[in-house]
This record gives sequence, C-alpha cells and structure tokens, in this order.
Amino acid sequence: MRIAFGTIPLGSAVDQRDSFALLDRFVDAGGTMLDTANNYPFWVEGCTGDESEATIGAWLAARGGAVRDKIFLGTKVGARPVTPGDRTLDHVEGLSAGTIRAGLEASLRRLRTDRVDLYWAHVEDRSVTLDETVGAFDGLVREGKVGAVGASNLPTWRLERARALAASSGRTPYTHVQLRHTYLRPRPGVTLPEGGHTLASDELLGYVREEGDLTLWAYNTLMFGAYTRADRPIGQIYDHPGTTARLAVLREVAAELGVTANQVVLAWLLADGVVPIVGVSTMAQLDEAIGAADVKLDADVLARLNAAV
Repeated sequence: MRIAFGTIPLGSAVDQRDSFALLDRFVDAGGTMLDTANNYPFWVEGCTGDESEATIGAWLAARGGAVRDKIFLGTKVGARPVTPGDRTLDHVEGLSAGTIRAGLEASLRRLRTDRVDLYWAHVEDRSVTLDETVGAFDGLVREGKVGAVGASNLPTWRLERARALAASSGRTPYTHVQLRHTYLRPRPGVTLPEGGHTLASDELLGYVREEGDLTLWAYNTLMFGAYTRADRPIGQIYDHPGTTARLAVLREVAAELGVTANQVVLAWLLADGVVPIVGVSTMAQLDEAIGAADVKLDADVLARLNAAV
C-alpha cells in the first residue's frame, strides 16, 4: 500500500493508547510507510517537537523487531527551532553537516531504532553549501544509519542541482521529494498562509515524471478535510473558476464509484505514481484512507478528472 501515514498528531492531539491503535491498524492493513520529523508538532502549545517521533518509538519498542522490519520509516531534519518554545520557523537548525548528524542521532534515540529508511532535508538552507549537505547525508547512508535520502519544500532547480552534484561526485542523491499537492490546483503565484509549506509546481511535477529514480510524496492531500467536511472551508488559494469544475467532476466520480471524494483524490494521486501522505487522528479517517488503496480509476475516469479546468 503506497499510502503513507502522516504522524503529526501522534502523542499530542492523539494520546499514546489511540496512537498505538492507529499504527496497529495501519500495519495490519498492509501499510508500511510512516512519515514524521524531528519537530512534530513544535507549533502546538505545550509541545517540544519530540512527540511524534517519541510515540512511534514507544510503539516500535512495544511491538518488537518484527514490526520494525515491516516499516519504511522516514523522518526529517532542518526545521526544528533552535530556541525551545519558539512556535515559528524564523530561526531553525538548518542543514549543516553537524546538524544533520546530530539530528539523526537524536531522532534515532526518540524512535528507538538503529536506522531510518528515509532521511529528509525538511527545508531549504542556503546558508550552507549543497556540497556540505549532500555530503552529510551520503556519509550517513554509507554508515548504514540511513537507507535513502529525500528533500522537502524546495524549488525544482535546487533539487536538480543537488542531484547533479551527487551524481557527479559519486554520492547518494535525493531520490524522494516531498511537497504540498492535491487534486485542486491553486492560483498561480499564490502565497500560502501556512508557514513552511511549499506547493508542487508544474515544473516539479514534470521533472519527477521525467526522472526514473525520483518519487514525489504529497502532503496536505486532503486539505485539512475540506473535500468532505462542511466545517472545513476550501482555502482561498483555490478561489478560482477551475476549482468549481474540478470539484464537480470529483463528486461525480465519487458518486459513480460509490466511494468518498477523499478516496478519489488519493486514488488519483496514486495513479500518478505519487505517495500521498494522510494525517489522521481517528480510526474512521484511517479506514477511509486505507480504502482508497483499492479504488481503481480507469483511463476514461482519469481523463475526465484531469480535463477539468
């Protein structure tokens, strides 16, 4: 199942007992991909940013090595505030070699494991050279502490430059990229209200499709529930006529297939080779996401969904 469990609320909005239950259900259903970071959810009052990783670590310790071997575990470094209690991204740790290594060691302690399968550069850091950052990630891969490396929230040209640098120097390239992406298309040039979020551009989507070794992971795929919940309005960044057309087709397809609009969105992403990250806090939300893995969109349906503008 190529749907990733976004674990931001685990250990904070969702207590440990319910977090364990959600993780158990995800694995029992065939899920393997867990997405976390070394700062989730630092922006919530009373949280330090340790909560998500620590809860996953407690669950892994309780379930034993057999479960760890089933999991494709990813975490991130670079966006943890340097001042405890800071709820902004104004002053974060960045991506120096020392920070990347120290960040991994701290994450491994919280996660109670000896390795991560995917280690992400969480944000851009232009205060250090790409050579230093790429080299630091490569060193951790060579030591066996990291399986693969990825980058999130960066423009296409920086991704390409980092990958070219790795290729030319025989070092580990970024083979995963994580950006905000969903079925609705935002207005061009829009400014996101959520600090730290970066939208997947058409250029980035085209680049991923052309590369044979690069996978896009998409976050905020269900727009905080706005596709299906009346109490969650669709954001102003989607306020244009094309949204009306795409929502109409989306709802038609969902009704024809007897599934939810959320499930069609996730199936549409899966059909494009994207790994959708789904943040859930209830069992019903998780079961809905799991159900999307079985939704098949034929060529005609995909053409209808893609044609709506």
